[in-house]
Amino acid sequence: MDTTLIGITGGSASGKTMFLNSLLHRFGKEDICLISQDNYYLPRDQQPLDENGVKNFDTPQSIDHKAFASDLRKIKAGEAFERQEYTFNNPNVAPKILEFKPAPIVVVDGLFVIYFQEVSTLLDIKIFIDAKAHVKLKRRIVRDRVERGYDLDDVLYRFERHVMPNYDKYLKPLKDEADIIIPNNHNFDKALDVLSGFLRSTLYNR
Repeated sequence: MDTTLIGITGGSASGKTMFLNSLLHRFGKEDICLISQDNYYLPRDQQPLDENGVKNFDTPQSIDHKAFASDLRKIKAGEAFERQEYTFNNPNVAPKILEFKPAPIVVVDGLFVIYFQEVSTLLDIKIFIDAKAHVKLKRRIVRDRVERGYDLDDVLYRFERHVMPNYDKYLKPLKDEADIIIPNNHNFDKALDVLSGFLRSTLYNR
């Protein structure tokens, strides 16, 4: 199968998940597959700690990038694979076994899909979702309290000590390497239309 790998990255809470879900809804399951870096975090006991002993999930060292790249090579070669969902130790979520099948379009999302060279070199198109810091903070508060069970103090601590410093260090310098930059402070509708149109033409011209 001729597969196009699209990498979508951006700062934490820039709106990557909403953009991805909107994109997936425009295509059939047989046409597109999503592989998220979120399922490649190292076990909690292997997560790096900050100076106060708090686990830092917003650094490249928190990701099993070798397994991530290995699975991407498999799907690009037409092989299916399985991986257990990563739940960030949320007791209200039971991890699932996720199955990933080859498709003409494979979307790869995560903070460090451009940072990790062995992942970046597999990508045919690189997209950077951008948003202002205060917008990302608001989204992060909602996501981490609802989906991951963190309290507000914890969310604010991580945003100030982990999210923004690591964005400035690891992600912002790579923005210029993206093929497309999508501002997402309000909505991404026009960018979504453009990308969807391009992908449809890719499918039809195979």
